[in-house]
Amino acid sequence: MTIQHKNKTFTTFLAAVFGGIGIHRFYMAGRKDPIGWLHLATLPVSALLIWTFSNSQPLFMGMLFALSVLCGFLEALVIGLTPDEKWDATRNPASGKKSESHWVLALILVLTLGVGAMSVIALMARSFDLLFTGGAYG
Repeated sequence: MTIQHKNKTFTTFLAAVFGGIGIHRFYMAGRKDPIGWLHLATLPVSALLIWTFSNSQPLFMGMLFALSVLCGFLEALVIGLTPDEKWDATRNPASGKKSESHWVLALILVLTLGVGAMSVIALMARSFDLLFTGGAYG
């Protein structure tokens, strides 16, 4: 039986783009990963809360999913910044291949940091607007 080599760049990309629903966790650990299921559960729970409490602000009812997306950005940064040797020791101990990170990983990390930082700032700004002014600025 051959063990599949887990690509660090691809995992970082999955965490950056689909981190909110936990696809990267399922790629790394399979279907038995409880954190992946927790990420995935935030989407229907948030949708149900938005639908159930339609009079409330959707941002607050969907906060679980928003936090899951932000955690996905953070996980992408942690995965991408892990040294190749440590990545292979923990994720690819018996695959027989060695990971080699290239410029694509650096590009994904820069974009993830930029989008993640803007998302945190936007989430804070909108939350404070809703909490303190009742949404007077939009």
